[in-house]
Amino acid sequence: MRHKTGAIAAAVNPHITSVLYVTAVLLTAIGFLMIASLTYSHPIEDDQIRTVMRAAGSISGTVIDARSGKPVSYANVVLVGTKLGGMTATDGSFLITGVPYGKYTVKVTMMGYEVAEKKGVRVKPGKTTKVDFKMKFEIVGQTQEILVEAEVRRIEVKDSDVSYGMTSDGLHVRGGRHKVCSAPLAGGVSFPCIPNRYVRPDNTEEYAHIEENRFMDAMTSPQSTFSIDVDAASYANVRRFINQNMFPQRDAVRIEELINYFDYDYESPDGDVPFSVALEYGNCPWNEDHKLVHIGLQGKELTEEERRPSNLVFLIDVSGSMGSPNKLPLLRQAFKLLVAQLGADDQVSIVVYAGSAGLVLPATRGACTRTIKDAIDRLQSGGSTAGGQGIKLAYKVAMDNFIEEGNNRVILATDGDFNVGISSTSELVQYIEGKRDEGIFLTVLGFGMGNYKDNRLEQLADKGNGNHAYIDNLMEARKVLVNEVTSTLYTIARDVKIQVEFNPAKVESYRLIGYENRKLANEDFKDDRKDAGEIGAGHTVTALYEILPASGASVKKDELRYQDRRISGDGRRGDEILLVKIRYKELDRDSSIEISEVLRDRPSRFSRTSDAFRFSAAVAMYGMILRNSGHMGDAELEDVVGIARGAKGKDHFQYRAEFITIVEKTMTLMELGATNEPLNRRRAQ
Repeated sequence: MRHKTGAIAAAVNPHITSVLYVTAVLLTAIGFLMIASLTYSHPIEDDQIRTVMRAAGSISGTVIDARSGKPVSYANVVLVGTKLGGMTATDGSFLITGVPYGKYTVKVTMMGYEVAEKKGVRVKPGKTTKVDFKMKFEIVGQTQEILVEAEVRRIEVKDSDVSYGMTSDGLHVRGGRHKVCSAPLAGGVSFPCIPNRYVRPDNTEEYAHIEENRFMDAMTSPQSTFSIDVDAASYANVRRFINQNMFPQRDAVRIEELINYFDYDYESPDGDVPFSVALEYGNCPWNEDHKLVHIGLQGKELTEEERRPSNLVFLIDVSGSMGSPNKLPLLRQAFKLLVAQLGADDQVSIVVYAGSAGLVLPATRGACTRTIKDAIDRLQSGGSTAGGQGIKLAYKVAMDNFIEEGNNRVILATDGDFNVGISSTSELVQYIEGKRDEGIFLTVLGFGMGNYKDNRLEQLADKGNGNHAYIDNLMEARKVLVNEVTSTLYTIARDVKIQVEFNPAKVESYRLIGYENRKLANEDFKDDRKDAGEIGAGHTVTALYEILPASGASVKKDELRYQDRRISGDGRRGDEILLVKIRYKELDRDSSIEISEVLRDRPSRFSRTSDAFRFSAAVAMYGMILRNSGHMGDAELEDVVGIARGAKGKDHFQYRAEFITIVEKTMTLMELGATNEPLNRRRAQ
């Protein structure tokens, strides 16, 4: 009866049907806008997403090459006139969800192919419409220009959208800028798709140059000041090189990060100070005339009740350079491990970037793990890399969902290869420095090889009050995001600086091992405006000084006209070898607090020192050998293995056992004549 009434009404007034149709579309659109506004400003729940899904349909299909029949990967599929779209997978398939009821024109673009388009594609609520495409090769038009520059052995091809560059070392295609179009992840939420696919050169990895610390005269330069460093990216990167039967580039080896990869069994702090301080003094294993000073900090562990709710923004690079198995596929696995650690009060947003940036998952409760994991699973790579645009959007989303007295953090996952928009390191650093003062910290996770930009990612993490890890395999992801998740995500002390004053009556000269890019001017120690490193909950920080003890004989120094350099009475009479001062800021304070400890001149035989002392010394030796350091003395890999085995300790996660295996493999590579030039030169001497 109801159907007959509708038919009669339509017959009486033929315009009623069209009016009803337009009204339905408008109501649907208004509903979507209301839901979008709610989900953007507040965490969304699974039932909200299901409601949206029931009100919309989907478009799926495959894209193949018209001539060969092979799938066309990373082609961009868009619904003309909307912000909905997608990108084909490696098998040529695509799926666009959250499409409102109606008719659409579906357009497919891919570099090197003619545009494919189908009009009048109808979508019904709760239904999936299948549309397949066959793409034809595009004939190059006369608008392109080919420029050959023989003197630099470079070929450059230009058109109105993309420029391609090929050098003798590899192929490089730089994607142009494009407006944001979207592809779905979960519940109709979308991410940007990029019309251009590009190939990177074989190896364009970048590392900041390290000028190794030299010995300093304790009389003329009695103070040494540096920022702590909790990063451990260099160790995982070195391991990646060794496991690939290669030696790392010299500047890829940051010795302090090798040392700080490992946890050391320092005493837990008590009282109000968020970390404890451990000092130890013993013989140096690579130079019998020298001593070692071991400085260790142990961060306070957080109980479940002390963990602040987290507002996390996953900022994920989905550009074409992230397509290899050790990048985006590994990244997806890593982030799903992290999602499993979230609490019910935590919330996660996901921002992705390629040629442009987009929000793919509004703030979603940590309890909605399935929704978050589904969003991660749907990530695909393609296009150029607008990292600066992605960073800006991620910080905006973090600020929009800011939790007062919470843990507000952006987690950037990338190979660091930004090439569109704000892409210079200095510009990005300046932007991030401004945001850290607003209470949003930055964690940087590096992935991949070949075009990995270590130098850039280290600086971003440093200036963003965060940390930097390199994820070379799933076990490393588990270490950083599961076993050490509290130290990775929860800061307990900010701007931690260490200043050591050496007693020239006891010390002739000294050298800080590593921390070359963390050194501070002595006057920066008390300057609360100067940024420094952060300590995470439960984290350990270790630093080593190599010392040449004073001989006791009167060493004649150059006389000065305007000042008198004499050792004080306390220095001559006492047994103090050095004074360690540490400054830090509590999370809710902008003024620093200072604590201090002295170390007595009572060195231990190396064999009588702690496991922490000996194992850290072994790791330092390994780093100096890899760097072909001028300060490595009698260090040999055989000694590294022997010392590390004797200092393995409890080793709950077998990280130290793995280190021994890596050193043994390094020995084998050296015997086989690996290609790293400094190491080969050393073997030949």
